[in-house]
Amino acid sequence: MQRKAYRCRIANRGGRKRIPLKRPESKNRGEGRFAYEGLDRVIHAPARLSVLTSLITHPHGLTFTELKDLCALTDGNLSRHLQILETAGLVAAFKTAQNNRSVTVCRVTADGRKRYIDYLQVLERVVLDVGAAVGGGSEARALGHSRISMRRT
Repeated sequence: MQRKAYRCRIANRGGRKRIPLKRPESKNRGEGRFAYEGLDRVIHAPARLSVLTSLITHPHGLTFTELKDLCALTDGNLSRHLQILETAGLVAAFKTAQNNRSVTVCRVTADGRKRYIDYLQVLERVVLDVGAAVGGGSEARALGHSRISMRRT
């Protein structure tokens, strides 16, 4: 059974452009201790997480081919994930000339960097909560998790 949160609405049938739906508001979903509302579904998919992590660690951007190799994705798969990230405003992709060839370069946007850092802070809470429950927090400290901070470049 497919969850509604993952379904997309087809806005332009001819162009096949898909717009991700927002997570539906639930009446019984409150501010629970382990709700982790900050886990952004656009970022949380493994392929998109690897794409964003690659782009965050390369602030000047990466070519499509470099990104494909770093993330171990196929052309079509990477193209679709970049399209989703670009629609969400997390990534900017543009064409440039390199050695008389057209090359697609991708960069993370300022909003994408902020949302990625917010996402990592929620993941940090998850790790710390599990560490505290399993062994008084020693596992989280052993993994080197203290405070997540990313410097702007």
